[in-house]
Amino acid sequence: MAPFETLYGRRCRTPIGWFQIGEAELIGPDLVYQAMKRVKIIKERLKTAQSHQKSYLDVRHRDLEFKEDDWRIGQVEYKLELPPEVSLVHPVFHVSMLKKVVRDPLAILQVETIEFREKLSYEEVLVAILDRQVRRLRNKEIASVKVLWRNQQVEEATWEAEEEMKKKYLYLFE
Repeated sequence: MAPFETLYGRRCRTPIGWFQIGEAELIGPDLVYQAMKRVKIIKERLKTAQSHQKSYLDVRHRDLEFKEDDWRIGQVEYKLELPPEVSLVHPVFHVSMLKKVVRDPLAILQVETIEFREKLSYEEVLVAILDRQVRRLRNKEIASVKVLWRNQQVEEATWEAEEEMKKKYLYLFE
C-alpha cells in the first residue's frame, strides 16, 4: 500500500478529480487525529520490519577480520601488495570484495598468464561456437552465435552478432 493511501485511507487522486460525489470531507481536529493514529501505526510496523531485518542480519552476518600483516587502511579498506604486472590497478579494496583464504600447499593452481595492453585490456580468443539463433524483428532478422572464449567456462559463453564473428573468425564458419 502506498504511504499516502495508508495515511489518508484512500488512493491519491489528481487535483482535477480530488473529491467524488458523496465523499465526506474530514476537517479540523478529526483529520489531524486520524493522521496521527495512522502515523503511529506506520511507525510501529516500520520498527517491526526493521527488527526482523536486523535479527536476520545478526544471525548470518560476521565481521571480516584479516591478519595483522595485511595492510589495513581503515575499518573497511585494505591495501594489497599486487604483482608488478598489474601495477596500474589501484591497490586499495573494500572488505566486501575480499575473501579470507586458508592456504593449502597441495592446492596450488597453475595460472595461465594473460598479456595486458597498456590500458589494461587484452584480446580474448574465440575457442568454439556452441549455438546459433535467429531473432525476428518486425522487418528484419538478426543472427547470433553463442561463443565460448578462452579462459571461460561454458556457462559464461556470450551471445555475439554472427556477422561480426564471421568477419573476425571466418575459419570457424566454413
